[in-house]
Amino acid sequence: MTVEKKRKQSVFQVLLLDNNKTQDVEVQEAEQVDFSQVKAHLNGGGSVFITSKNSQKIKKTPALAVANFSRSRRTVGFLYKQHLRDQ
Repeated sequence: MTVEKKRKQSVFQVLLLDNNKTQDVEVQEAEQVDFSQVKAHLNGGGSVFITSKNSQKIKKTPALAVANFSRSRRTVGFLYKQHLRDQ
């Protein structure tokens, strides 16, 4: 067996986020990323997030998940208070 056959092909997830009132998200899964589409989406004012589907298999412990949730709530609260103050 060659090295190429042993290695699994990665599957990428491409999330295309629209920065408008609807804030739509399009999720695409593919073995290769279409960077011409990514570039066009970015030029149109959208945001792009690319991740490997294989990287999502990490198991989090419940304690770590609770700590991450608490941290994200504090961050969102801080950003919201800043937004209110800046208005």
